Amino acid sequence: MGFDLDLTLADTRAGIAAVYEEVARRLGVPIDTAVVVERLGPPLEQELAHWLPAEAVPAAAALYRSLYPDVAVAMTTPMAGAAEAVAEVRRRGGRVIVVTGKHIVGAGRTVETLGLDVDEVVGSVFGAAKGVAISRFGAAAYVGDHVADIEAARAGRAVSVAVATGPYTEQALQDHGADVVLPDLTRFGSWYNAWCVSRSPEIRAVSTVM
Repeated sequence: MGFDLDLTLADTRAGIAAVYEEVARRLGVPIDTAVVVERLGPPLEQELAHWLPAEAVPAAAALYRSLYPDVAVAMTTPMAGAAEAVAEVRRRGGRVIVVTGKHIVGAGRTVETLGLDVDEVVGSVFGAAKGVAISRFGAAAYVGDHVADIEAARAGRAVSVAVATGPYTEQALQDHGADVVLPDLTRFGSWYNAWCVSRSPEIRAVSTVM
C-alpha cells in the first residue's frame, strides 16, 4: 500500500507555517503562511515562486530545507487514523511505501518521529511523477489527499484512494476520478479489509507516507 505524507499521514501544517515564517524573517519578504497552508501539496519551489522573484527561489528553497528537520518535525502530529491505517496493512502482511513531494530528509525524519512502520520513503516527487515509485514498489493502491495524488495512482497503475483531509472536498476528489473517497483515515481499515476480501487470495499491499 502506498501513502502520501502531508495531510494524509502527517499533519505538518503548524511546522510548515513556522518554517515559512522563519524564511520570511531571514529574507525580509512577506509570506502569508495561512495561504501557504491552505494549498499544501505542490513542490516547494512552486509555492516560493508566489512570494519571491524566480532568481531568489533556489536559495530560499535551500534555506527552507535546512530549517525543516529541526523546526518543523517536532511540531508534526499524525493525522487521525494514520498509525492505525499503516498498522492494518502490516497486520495483513502488507508492505508500506511513502511517496511524497517533501524532501527526503524531512520526509524520513517525519516518518521516524511519528513512529510509522514503513518499508521505504521516496521524496521530492509530485503528481504523475510519483507513479514510478508506486509502480516499482508494486503498490496495489495509493492513498493521498490531493488531486495530484489521484494522478499519481493512475500513473503507477494503482487504485486511487483519496482522503478529504487536505485542500479538496470529498466531492471534488470524486469528480477528479478517485476510485475510492474516504472522509479521513479513520475509515481506511474498514475499506481496506473489505477490499482485501474482494481481491484474489494473493494480496499485495503497499502504503505511501509526503
